Amino acid sequence: MTNIGEKVVCLVAYHIFFMLFVWSYWKTIFTLPMNPSKEFHLSYSDKESLEREPRGESQQEVLRRAAKDLPIYTRTMSGAIRYCDRCQLVKPDRCHHCSVCDKCILKMDHHCPWVNNCVGFSNYKFFLLFLAYSLLYCIFIAATDLQYFIKFWTNGLPDTQAKFHIMFLFFAAAMFSVSLSSLFGYHCWLVSKNKSTLEVFRAPIFRHRTDKNGFSLGFSKNLRQVFGDEKKYWLLPVFSSLGDGCSFPTCLVNQDPEQASTPGGLNSTSKSENHLFPAKPLRDSQSHLLTDTQSWSEISAKAEKGKVGMSNPALTMENET
Repeated sequence: MTNIGEKVVCLVAYHIFFMLFVWSYWKTIFTLPMNPSKEFHLSYSDKESLEREPRGESQQEVLRRAAKDLPIYTRTMSGAIRYCDRCQLVKPDRCHHCSVCDKCILKMDHHCPWVNNCVGFSNYKFFLLFLAYSLLYCIFIAATDLQYFIKFWTNGLPDTQAKFHIMFLFFAAAMFSVSLSSLFGYHCWLVSKNKSTLEVFRAPIFRHRTDKNGFSLGFSKNLRQVFGDEKKYWLLPVFSSLGDGCSFPTCLVNQDPEQASTPGGLNSTSKSENHLFPAKPLRDSQSHLLTDTQSWSEISAKAEKGKVGMSNPALTMENET
């Protein structure tokens, strides 16, 4: 490059992309995955009862009692309360046990060997930004290197070792751009549908039925669950996701006499407008996602059309890994 302005623009843009890429990569690697809070762990008396009783209705009753006041809506394939034998806790919704980390991870997406960490509730936003800035970084390098790559094939470059570096750099950046674009596009689709990678392969099972879109609240609210309400933080690798990772709003949970009543305000609204609000309390940072009347009317109508048997399935213990 001979133009000073072109040099300055390229250097500034390069370092911005590079710093954002390193920052998001660092946060993805070193942000510890969040585990279920203490309320989901069995009490000492419940653990003793579970160990003392044979597998059967007595153990089911222990788990039912332990999960009675917890904000959980999903079940195992057999209709059981999701319980982890290794961690000895009732699994929150969207929580799974990672065999590599040997612990339960909130809203686990997958265990990523590229970052040597579990991607879940605590670092999913960082992982998305890492993919985005990696892609922009590679595209920028490939774009600025393209003219010299063309000169390489037309013999327009001096015959030095640097010409081979230019060829390698372009191929590496272009190949990573292709692979990253497909992975980033896939995770953008997951965010728009409010799904995790695990939920794509095995749809969440709710108390009365299986629904692959059970946690979807519409594109805008799905996006806000991951990136938060304040747009100024969306493009920065700082934690801004809504909620605590233990409870998530869903339109598919109906009022159940065995479950706790809805929080104040939501219960009266659901009765007067016939909305399908969750039957168990949500955290404050999640509850406000349920206040959009028009959106919830549309979701409720769809849920009513697809609703099937309302019988209460027998609860049996089933381990998940």
